[in-house]
Amino acid sequence: MLTRRTLMKGALVAGAYAGGLDLAGRLGGVASAGAAMPLVTRRTEALITDKGPTKGAMTYGEAEIPPVLRMRRGAPFSLRLDNRLEEPTTIHWHGLRIDNRMDGVPFLTQPYVYGGDGFDYAFTPPDAGTFWYHPHCNTLEQMGRGLAGLIVVEDPADPVFDAEIVLNLRDWRLGGDGQFIAQFKPRDSARAGTFGTVRTANWRQSPQYDAPAGGLVRLRLAATDVTRILALSVEGAEALVIAADGNPVAERFVPDHLMIGPGQRLDLVVRMPDTEGAIAALKDLRGTKPATLATFRATGASLKRNVADLPALAANPLPEPDLSAATELPFILSASAEERPKDGICGSLGYNFWAINKVPWADDTGDPTAPLAEMKTGRTYIFNVENPTPQVHPLHLHGLAFRPMNSNKQAIRPHFSDTYLILPDEKVQLALVADNPGDWVFHCHIIEHQKTGMTSYVRVT
Repeated sequence: MLTRRTLMKGALVAGAYAGGLDLAGRLGGVASAGAAMPLVTRRTEALITDKGPTKGAMTYGEAEIPPVLRMRRGAPFSLRLDNRLEEPTTIHWHGLRIDNRMDGVPFLTQPYVYGGDGFDYAFTPPDAGTFWYHPHCNTLEQMGRGLAGLIVVEDPADPVFDAEIVLNLRDWRLGGDGQFIAQFKPRDSARAGTFGTVRTANWRQSPQYDAPAGGLVRLRLAATDVTRILALSVEGAEALVIAADGNPVAERFVPDHLMIGPGQRLDLVVRMPDTEGAIAALKDLRGTKPATLATFRATGASLKRNVADLPALAANPLPEPDLSAATELPFILSASAEERPKDGICGSLGYNFWAINKVPWADDTGDPTAPLAEMKTGRTYIFNVENPTPQVHPLHLHGLAFRPMNSNKQAIRPHFSDTYLILPDEKVQLALVADNPGDWVFHCHIIEHQKTGMTSYVRVT
């Protein structure tokens, strides 16, 4: 078993698929045979506001915004990270159940990728759906400056849509001059987190995309912000949720004030209006200032498609938990006022405000705390999670998928997930099969909460 200090590189695997999302929202795939796809991490200037270029943004690839990486379920994928930042970074493949060595967590699963160095990622995605990728080093600063891209894992058996639009939903902390301001405020980190000042979809404020009138659009959404929780609705068109967090839902439903938090994803089928020029809108209705995140304009003669005719998405190959033989594990989210974490090369905010089971994460260290739980491969476990805090926490588990069940605060729709939005004073059970060996991080995806203590890991052996 590899230790946390072992330097390791993934072998190159032939067959990679990558795609780019241009500013008009069109997707294009590029296949790479026999070699890893290169992906550069670099600084850029971004056209986010009308105040001119925002300096100091960070991105992946050669275009302004991070590319949509396109993979195929069951097909080998390989990528060579070329870090051209002045600081270390990694890539975490959020929601993908892959080899632990590829998970992108410094010390726990791989070494830092220093500026000027690279790392080879190679894995085979077992599940189709919408996922995303981001660093797990100096996370608040790097993600806050733009390092977050989407992943589409395709299934040849998926139903046919008339269009596909992929939206990367996130805020930016910019001042009135369009330049970056401090990424966080300590008093806000101890509460809900520090909110951004400019809201975007694909790095644009309320962009508009064209789609065939009367057609069925697959709208893939990812909440990649470091703080903001959304309450989503679609106005002006019929829309149904067909997948959540990469997995098909058992029954489709209307997204009416549907709450999702950082790290979560939704796949919607949107039936465009029949009249050319008619507009549908994706809106966030949470809080006192509802916002239009993106709009969709109907074009051409109506295709007269019917949502009811859309076949179901194929289920991903996830093992069903055996509740009759499950072992229950307690996880209590709490505030913390223990000693601040040590400064580290992957960045410390300098505070501890949060903890899991009263243990705040020590952040960047080559000798982290012991795992909160040790699980045996193939066995069923139930995470009994309690949130006695007054804040909402999107809890993300690396490398595994769970089935939420038995909440005392909200109705649970049956589905598999990797990120659960737990409400204040909620108690929920997350059932899973420990089918992927390794050390897997379990943390709040409000990044200030993650970086100030609400992080730990579980071990599967």
